[in-house]
Amino acid sequence: MTNTAELARSPQAAATAAPLLAVRNIEVVYDNVILVLRGLSLDVPKGAIVALLGANGAGKSTTLKAISGLLKTEDGEVTRGEIVFDGQRIDGIDPDQIVRRGIFQVMEGRRIISDMTALENLRLGAFTRSDRNVADDIEMVFKYFPRLKERTGLAGYLSGGEQQMLAIGRAMMARPKMILMDEPSMGLSPLLVKEVFAIIKQINRDLGVTILLVEQNARAALSVASHGYIMEQGKVVLDGTADELRDNEDVKEFYLGGAGDQRKSFKNLKSFKRRKRWL
Repeated sequence: MTNTAELARSPQAAATAAPLLAVRNIEVVYDNVILVLRGLSLDVPKGAIVALLGANGAGKSTTLKAISGLLKTEDGEVTRGEIVFDGQRIDGIDPDQIVRRGIFQVMEGRRIISDMTALENLRLGAFTRSDRNVADDIEMVFKYFPRLKERTGLAGYLSGGEQQMLAIGRAMMARPKMILMDEPSMGLSPLLVKEVFAIIKQINRDLGVTILLVEQNARAALSVASHGYIMEQGKVVLDGTADELRDNEDVKEFYLGGAGDQRKSFKNLKSFKRRKRWL
């Protein structure tokens, strides 16, 4: 019998498995007026890392908040479609219930509690748990992020990279089936980006945790993901394996810097739509 960790190590197997998360034709409206997502659909197989790519304003963070239930905190609402996680529909239920079902979101900008210690932040991540293994899991997090064990002061004094590690560690403390990561490379040096993404891949491989990764750094995201989706103006315009996206000429030009100084702008939509294969 193939277990989840084995699926994580085999992108081909993960790609053929039934999706752990299925987003079906959802529309999201803010303040009963602003339409942000326009019929978005995507699948995330169990045990996989899936990248969600796109420029600022494409709707990537809104997609994660729709899944995690956090739209309610920003006067947002899923007005059409459905979100199914582990066989059960979750759109419309409260965020704490979604965490209990196995989804934890690492927010853009880390969102750690700055006037608490790293250890207290990690304990906070386990607030939905009633078992007695919290201390063991804290030691597990320290194994992945040994620097956090050395930092005994307030979390607000940690470096940007350490705060990102703490945010990921806090998510791990919930023992989720799936982690939603929003821009984990934001504000980090290239060296730290490489380190953080290596740890993300290791967590996926070792623990079998499914990851949906929102990222503007397409090159870094596709280096760890098995599959990717590209969003534009609130909808998916292209998807494929990481290798297919890396080899796609339009993706190279618009997301991987393949055009160098001659890179075109997305604002020139007329000529772009004529030749863009995903529209």
